[in-house]
Amino acid sequence: MDVRAHTQDPHSGLLPLSALGPLSVDAAVQALALASDVTLLIDSRGIVRDFALGNPDIADHGVQDWLGRAWTDTVLPENRVKINEMLEGQTPGRWRQVNHPSVSGDLPIRYLAVPAGDDGRLVVIGRDMRAAAALQQRLLRAQQAMERDSLRLRQLEARYRLLFEGTQEAVIIVDTLTRRITEANPAARKMAGLPLDTLEGQPFGALVMPEDRDAAIALLGAAAAAEQRQPTRLRMIGGVSSLVTATLFRQDRGSYLLLRLKPESGRGRDDRPLAEVLDRMPDAFVLTDQRLDILAANGLFLDLVQAARQEDVRGAPLARFIGRPGIDLGVLAAQLKDHGSVRNFATVARADGEAAGRGEEDVELSAVTSEEGDETRYGFSIRRANRVLAAADDSRPLPRSVEQLTELVGRVSLKEIVRESTDLIERLCIEAALTYTSDNRASAAEILGLSRQSLYSKLHRHGLGNLVPGSD
Repeated sequence: MDVRAHTQDPHSGLLPLSALGPLSVDAAVQALALASDVTLLIDSRGIVRDFALGNPDIADHGVQDWLGRAWTDTVLPENRVKINEMLEGQTPGRWRQVNHPSVSGDLPIRYLAVPAGDDGRLVVIGRDMRAAAALQQRLLRAQQAMERDSLRLRQLEARYRLLFEGTQEAVIIVDTLTRRITEANPAARKMAGLPLDTLEGQPFGALVMPEDRDAAIALLGAAAAAEQRQPTRLRMIGGVSSLVTATLFRQDRGSYLLLRLKPESGRGRDDRPLAEVLDRMPDAFVLTDQRLDILAANGLFLDLVQAARQEDVRGAPLARFIGRPGIDLGVLAAQLKDHGSVRNFATVARADGEAAGRGEEDVELSAVTSEEGDETRYGFSIRRANRVLAAADDSRPLPRSVEQLTELVGRVSLKEIVRESTDLIERLCIEAALTYTSDNRASAAEILGLSRQSLYSKLHRHGLGNLVPGSD
C-alpha cells in the first residue's frame, strides 16, 4: 500500500503536498529513518525485512543481525509481550520501550508501530533511549544516595537525641549572640529546678544565682572569644554548685556554646575550706584513684616533683613521681589493700621527667584508703625524710667485718672467704628489707625477689627469728 501525504491548507500560499504524488513504502521508510534513530520494516509474520538508521551509533549494537529474524527474538525475554502487542495492533498509536541485548550492552529503544498496508506489514519507528536511560540511572543513583544520606542523618539524630536526653551530665546549648538557651537535656532541667518546658528561650544568666551572674557572663564571653578549657564554678538557682565548661561550635551559619555542668561532689562550695586546708598543709598531698593515677594534688606536691600546674600531674601515674620502679608502689598498694592505711613508708620522690636514680629525694609517706560508692580513692601525705634509715641496726654485732674477712686471706681458702662474705651480704640485705617493709616478710620477699619459703629458710639459717612458714 502506498503512503500518501496529506494536503496542506490552500490559504497558506504553499504548494500542496498532494502535488508530490504517492510515496512508496521504501521512500516512506527512508523519510522516517531520517526523522528517527532507527526504522524497521516488519512483515505480516513479524520478521524484520529491512531497516534504516538515522543514528549510526546504533550500528555498533548488531542491528544488521536482526534481518530475517523474528522481531520478538531481537529483544530481551521480558519485553516480548510488548512486541507481540504491537504486532497484533493492540496498542495503536502508543509508544513502547524495549531493550535489545548486544555485546556492547543493552540497547533501549522506544518504538511506535504504524500499519504499512492491508497485507499486515508494519513500519516501526524507533528512538534511541540510551541518553534518557543513563539520565534515569544517574537520577536513580542520586535519589538512592539522598535516601541513604537521609537515613544516616535520621540515625545520627536518633543516636544524638538518645545520648543528649539519656546522659546523666547536664548539657545546655546557648546562642552566643543572644546568650539564650536553645536546648537543654533533662539533667540540666533537673539541676536548674525549673519545669521541663520553661528552659528554652531563657537567658542563661537567669539560671545562675545573682552573685554568680557576672562570672557566668564572663564565662560565655571568654568561650566565644577564645578556646575555654578551665571550668568555672557557678551556683544554679536550684541550689546546686556546678563546674561549668563551655565549648564553642558552629551550626547553620551561627555560633553556639555547648555548656557541660558537673555538680560538685559533697557539699559544693562548703568543700572550699577543706581544699584550702589541704593546699596549705606543710606536707605534700596527692589523691589517686584505684589504679594509682593522680586525681588532685596540692601545691607542695607540685613543688616536690617540680611541676608547674595541676594539669601537668593530673591523670599521670603516681609511679612517675614516687617510688623505685617495680618495688615501692607494689608493696605500698599491697599494704593498702590488706590494712587500709600505711604509716611512715620510706621511699623516694623525683622530679617530673627525671629517670629513676637521678634527682631522687628521700621521703616518707602515709596513706589511707577511701571508699566512695563503687570507687576506691587513695590519699597520700608525703614529707621529706629528716634522717637516713640505716640498712641494719649498728648496735647489733655483725657476723664479721670487712677487715676481719680480709685478715682471713692466707689462713683459709678463698672459697670459704667468699662463702663467709656471701652470708654477710645476704644477712644485711634481708635485715634491710625487713626494716624497709616494717617487718612485713611477704613484702620483703617480693623486694628481694625471693619466694616466701626461700626467705623463711634464709631467716632460719641466719638466726633472724624462730619463724614458721606462712606467718607474717
